[in-house]
Amino acid sequence: MIKIFQNMNIVKAVYDDIELIVSIYDKARKFMADNGNPNQWINGYPSIEIITEDIINGNCFICKNDEGNIVGAFTFIIGDDPTYEKIYSGQWLNDKPYGVIHRLASNGTTHGITKTCIEWCLKQIKNIRIDTHNDNKVMQSLLCKMGFEYCGIIHTHNGTERLAYQISEQ
Repeated sequence: MIKIFQNMNIVKAVYDDIELIVSIYDKARKFMADNGNPNQWINGYPSIEIITEDIINGNCFICKNDEGNIVGAFTFIIGDDPTYEKIYSGQWLNDKPYGVIHRLASNGTTHGITKTCIEWCLKQIKNIRIDTHNDNKVMQSLLCKMGFEYCGIIHTHNGTERLAYQISEQ
């Protein structure tokens, strides 16, 4: 059963949250595979090492529902992202300072994680970039509904293509 959230809190993750975060990413991988996107997060990505590094760097955030349960996770970094330096078949909306959302996922029990995450990130900085796999139609739809504009194609650290989006309230 999916619950509509009442209040959701976003806080920095700590190492004690790692098992639940790993579980969220496991569920998100299954959801993506079941919904026509079996190739985005393969081979256990994001790994426990990546999640741990995000926590250590203070970039891993968790979403807690009104009952205090962890129902979502994401990485948010304000600053330049090397994978966004070059964009193909398009261009960014602007070159102003920006934040980047990576590895946004839900455990599937609470509706509104993406919306809450994006609204929270926009309170931190009014210029956000994000990317997703070509097969991730669910995320593409959510991004468009939230006001993101498709900007072009970027390549991840391992060279795979991603569709790049940006929203700017500046």
